[in-house]
Amino acid sequence: MTYRVAVCYGRPTDPEAFDKYYNEIHVPLASAVPGLSDFTFSKCSTLDGSDPVFYAVANLVFPDLETMQSGLKSPEMGAAGKDVANFATGTVDMYVQEVVSVL
Repeated sequence: MTYRVAVCYGRPTDPEAFDKYYNEIHVPLASAVPGLSDFTFSKCSTLDGSDPVFYAVANLVFPDLETMQSGLKSPEMGAAGKDVANFATGTVDMYVQEVVSVL
């Protein structure tokens, strides 16, 4: 069973600046978190064309609970966490998910 930290970003005041900073600065910081088995980033859209609740969602995936807990306490995660204030001008919601495959 894997564990995932989902970071949900609200619409930024300047999406272009958000994207540039996120890709050039934040991704390298977050990628350094020890124990990551995957790290994805997805921009959101809705099926009906309305404005989505979130602009984008990042997923930091860990192979197990212990590895996630260790990664969340690491200095690298601390640096990535502090960096969020440098680019996320919209809301930021974070969730921990226990991932269970149902297929």
